[in-house]
Amino acid sequence: MIPVLSREITTSTRIGRQPVALAAAMLLIIVVGAASIALWRAYTGTSPELDRIAAVRQLQAKAALVSEQLVEKNKGLEATQQESIDQLQVLQDQLQTVRRALAAQQANTKQLSEQVSGLTEAVEGLRQSFASARANESAPAPAVRNRSIRTRAHAAIQVRHRKLAKSRS
Repeated sequence: MIPVLSREITTSTRIGRQPVALAAAMLLIIVVGAASIALWRAYTGTSPELDRIAAVRQLQAKAALVSEQLVEKNKGLEATQQESIDQLQVLQDQLQTVRRALAAQQANTKQLSEQVSGLTEAVEGLRQSFASARANESAPAPAVRNRSIRTRAHAAIQVRHRKLAKSRS
């Protein structure tokens, strides 16, 4: 049994030493890589973190500027909207005034139309009564009228003749 033990011990010591060497080699590679990155950054003078910070600050400044512009545009739109509302209110008031004036004018027109129709009926009634009165008086009236005119004319002629006869004598 001892020979089996020796094999187990030698195998475990071999495995135990290899991970330590492997870990040490990995640690050495990581340290060398980090040192080379640090030296490269120091030599070139640029750092991606600083570039990123500067880019973020520029984006924040642009965002603030755009936000201010949006606020100004929003205020302008609000002012324009309020002006439009005010103008619409004025137009609605004017429309109401025009509607009232139109209603008053229509009422006045209706009243005048009723008065004209009443006057037309009255004139028509007078025409009919005048026509009926004329029809009743038309036959004797011209004879009387003509007689009186004739009588006056004859009397005037006789007066002239007398005056002429007296003036001749």
